[in-house]
Amino acid sequence: MRKLTVKPARCIMLRGCEHVTPSLIQLHWLPVCWRIDFKLCTIMHTVHTGRCLAYLQLIHTVSSTTTCPGLRSAVSTDYVVPQPRTKFGERAFSYTGPVALNSLPVHVGEEMDFYRFKRLLKTHTFNLAYNVY
Repeated sequence: MRKLTVKPARCIMLRGCEHVTPSLIQLHWLPVCWRIDFKLCTIMHTVHTGRCLAYLQLIHTVSSTTTCPGLRSAVSTDYVVPQPRTKFGERAFSYTGPVALNSLPVHVGEEMDFYRFKRLLKTHTFNLAYNVY
């Protein structure tokens, strides 16, 4: 029989009129919308490095779809962003994943080591979320 382990919950004690943002900055936590972008980028990084599941490999780079090898886009590491037919289609991973990874700076997006990529990505998204730049 498997033994269940219980992880302690993190609890932040704030007064009723106190803002949560300074506590989040101190704990180095991302807001929820930025955490979603962080997760999207980490999944897209596994697609980029080829360590993903087969059904995620349907997302292609711009360089693999160009017909003219002399174009600047032929050496680009950007991903093809499909044109959604509806507003609901913008929620699909095939749309949001490439948009999230294409929006990263070059030094973050081209990092091949997964743990270094996560560290650079966390720093980048944290700085964007809390306007540190």
